[in-house]
Amino acid sequence: MREASTGLLVELDPGSNVTDLLLEQHAKDPVHALYSRKGPAGWADVSAQQFLDQVRALAKGLIAGGITPGETVAVMSGTRYEWTVVDFAIWFAGGVPVPVYETSSASQIEWILHDSGARRIFAEDEAKAGLVRQVLDSSGLLGGTVLPVVRMDYDGAAPNLASLAAAGTGVGDAELERHRSTAGLADVASLVYTSGTTGRPKGCEITHGNFALVARNIVLFLPEILRQPRTRTLMFLPLAHVLARAVQVICLSAGTTVGHTASAKELLEDLASFKPTFLLVVPRIFEKVYAGAAHKAALAGKERLFESAATVAIDYSRALDAAARGAGPGPGWVTRAKHALFDRVLYPKLRQAFGGQLGYTVSGASPLSSHDAHFFRGAGIPVLEGYGLTETTAPCTANTPTRTRVGTVGIPVPGTTIRVAEDGEVLVKGIGVFKGYHNNAAANAEAFVDGFFRTGDLGSLDAEGFLTITGRKKDLLVTAGGKNVAPGPLEEKIREHELVLQAVVVGDGKPFVSALISLDPEGLENWCAVHKVPAMSPAEARGNDQVRIALQRAVDEANALVSKAESIRSFVVLDADFTVESGHLTPSLKLKRAAVVRDFEAQINRIYG
Repeated sequence: MREASTGLLVELDPGSNVTDLLLEQHAKDPVHALYSRKGPAGWADVSAQQFLDQVRALAKGLIAGGITPGETVAVMSGTRYEWTVVDFAIWFAGGVPVPVYETSSASQIEWILHDSGARRIFAEDEAKAGLVRQVLDSSGLLGGTVLPVVRMDYDGAAPNLASLAAAGTGVGDAELERHRSTAGLADVASLVYTSGTTGRPKGCEITHGNFALVARNIVLFLPEILRQPRTRTLMFLPLAHVLARAVQVICLSAGTTVGHTASAKELLEDLASFKPTFLLVVPRIFEKVYAGAAHKAALAGKERLFESAATVAIDYSRALDAAARGAGPGPGWVTRAKHALFDRVLYPKLRQAFGGQLGYTVSGASPLSSHDAHFFRGAGIPVLEGYGLTETTAPCTANTPTRTRVGTVGIPVPGTTIRVAEDGEVLVKGIGVFKGYHNNAAANAEAFVDGFFRTGDLGSLDAEGFLTITGRKKDLLVTAGGKNVAPGPLEEKIREHELVLQAVVVGDGKPFVSALISLDPEGLENWCAVHKVPAMSPAEARGNDQVRIALQRAVDEANALVSKAESIRSFVVLDADFTVESGHLTPSLKLKRAAVVRDFEAQINRIYG
């Protein structure tokens, strides 16, 4: 199949915008908890009325400060409740929010402020406000532009959210409504800058229609998740990323109560207290939970029991998947019996790690290994993998509770068409596809063909319209022998090993394929404890024979997926980590392959002599 579509489920008034979603929820039930905030005494609900009042107060402050409809306003903050309040306040004032990752460097901040033309900026705290002021003071691009910097707190000296709200007390409701209702579905709602795996980030013009139409249609597309009583989710992915932001708007449309976690370090503790009914997750979280569970079992002398439980979970899920594809009858009675046993004694402990109320998880941002997808589904934590980009306002395909095929990223979401070009590139047309790149006519000319957005990803569609992503066009390696190699599947398989944090397959123009591997310090500590090996640092582990033997097994398992010409012949263990701070990962944890190859050129050259 070369093309698949899903029809639109609901249309919206062209004159409406994303703020109408909040007004609809308020009109429906003003006391309903749209959000919940973590405090010293636990989680405290924020009603639709309370949230709307806070949004209106800040919006009036922006209007009093001279904001004009269509004006861009930057927001630099980690994931927190105040991010959401500021986001909607800018929309109510008729502005266009421009997210800036909290981890952004000075040069990235400078570029985004310059390219977006932002006239003011919200900063999470004094440290980030200070960084912004330093950028403004030293910038050549901004030419001495004076931008008001507002801290996103209610305490301390002005300017902050409290002083901004106080400044707007003289703005009337009619003036606020004039600003709020200026934009329609076709107007730009946000400039979202790509993470920049190569080159400078490009500003994607996401419209009110992109956010609102995706939100309203996804709610109807996933009723088992979003249209149930008292749905709750915990947001911990960066709100500067379009995936988290789009999901937050979807949750607003559904009336789902949203909590925020400041960092992944607090996630497990917050999951236990918040008890979400569904969760947006990146694959690394599944990897960490699996490794942690395996480690606890090994320390308790139950390693074989855990391995058996994992095998049963995977077999059970694979049998369900085969039945869904019409290739089998489902789990046999032996598998069902074993699964029922582990579902009483072991799987509930794993589910409790997610709060105990989790019905579904949605995985996005990067590829999920089929091993983890099958394991967690078999253990009673269904994983629905989806696919999307900044340019598609995140989700353009998704698996659903009733239509799931592990290893695929699902079917087109409503109002979307997926086409696979002759060269295998995935093309997208639909309600989520952005308006275009800001101030970048050249990029826009390259980005579209026949009205479809060119994703740069390679994939295939099966007979039922399920999309499988096989790699990135620009990541495809061509060896000196002319063999095309997709590095993604090899890297995903190697990363399943508890010792591995990241794996990067290289070999473009080389006589054979090799890999760069970085070690996971926590995984290494656990591995040493289980195998009764003296504790060692990642630097010491690089030369340890037992570690290399374990890594070779992981590489051998990856090689089993491909032909001999595509297999990894050699690998090197790096005394380094790939992080956002090192410049090797994007804030959404995607690998910056070009940066890795550039920075570790010496190690790669040693592999090939």
